[in-house]
Amino acid sequence: MPLRVGIVGTGIFATDSHLPVIQSLPELKPSAAYNRTKSKADAFAEKASIEAAEVYENLDDIVASSKVDFIDALLPVQNNVNVIRTAIKFNKPIVVEKPIAANLSQAREIVELAEASKLPIGILEQWAFFNGITEVKKVLPKIGDIISFTYKATGPWNPDNKYMATPWRQNPEHIGGYLSDGGVHQLALLTEILGEVDTVSAQTKQVRELSGTDDILFSTFKLKSGAIGTFTYGSAFGATDKSTSLTIYGTNGSIVYDFSPSLPKPTVTYQTGGNSKEASEKTTIEIDEVNALEEEFKNFAEAVKAKDKSLVRVPPAKAFHHLAIIAAALESSSNGGSSTKVELP
Repeated sequence: MPLRVGIVGTGIFATDSHLPVIQSLPELKPSAAYNRTKSKADAFAEKASIEAAEVYENLDDIVASSKVDFIDALLPVQNNVNVIRTAIKFNKPIVVEKPIAANLSQAREIVELAEASKLPIGILEQWAFFNGITEVKKVLPKIGDIISFTYKATGPWNPDNKYMATPWRQNPEHIGGYLSDGGVHQLALLTEILGEVDTVSAQTKQVRELSGTDDILFSTFKLKSGAIGTFTYGSAFGATDKSTSLTIYGTNGSIVYDFSPSLPKPTVTYQTGGNSKEASEKTTIEIDEVNALEEEFKNFAEAVKAKDKSLVRVPPAKAFHHLAIIAAALESSSNGGSSTKVELP
């Protein structure tokens, strides 16, 4: 029997991204819908082949429904605390869209709620599921101790971005606006490979009025491992190539993970050697990337079926760290780029 999914929030991303994935997985079935504007929930239900009786006007009612096995919530992130609290009230597993919350106070409350509950609770940061992470981690031992890194994710402003017009993004209650909305994906990938961030020194700037707040970030990180590196993120620039890559420098070589959208496939290129005279030839691995959204739903379905929250790949405590890095960057920028400690849950 497939798990029955109740979709809370039936906007653009629910319709265009979540619904096709849920419908494509045999272990899942869309079974109920809720939106603050019922007509939107009705339209979604028709596309999802959800019975009219399973379209709800009240959040408590859909979460409490005996015809729902877990909740998939796609709400403005400042509402994540409330919907998670409601799910726990009715003993219902739940995943929510990223970032985990609007601020660290809310995020910390979610972590506390999750730690006090046996329910699987997940934050949908699908970049943590990229195959590229696995491939890079296979190669890491070849380059010795990790010394430093350079992470770059930059691109041009897209005036046709359909998500840009949503009021909660143009007038963000969540810290960092686009920096946290998209930045947590980048940080999920980086920290999955290299580990947690200890301190941040950063400068941020607002380039586009429609972003609602600062929308580019240039920074230096010190990791808990002792490695240092740079992290650059922003999609508010003028015409330029969209580039996403991670270069890792070790005592015995280096790795370049390039997953820029212009490439036919993402690549991991590495060479070994302790100095220029010992440098090996470069080896390049092409990566057959997965649909990361599918993978995270498979992961959560596994956790729900097993009733084992430890199986959730991105639990609230991990997602807290990603948002906390953005918070530290914003604090550092407001203090002239001073070194700022990343807060703990």
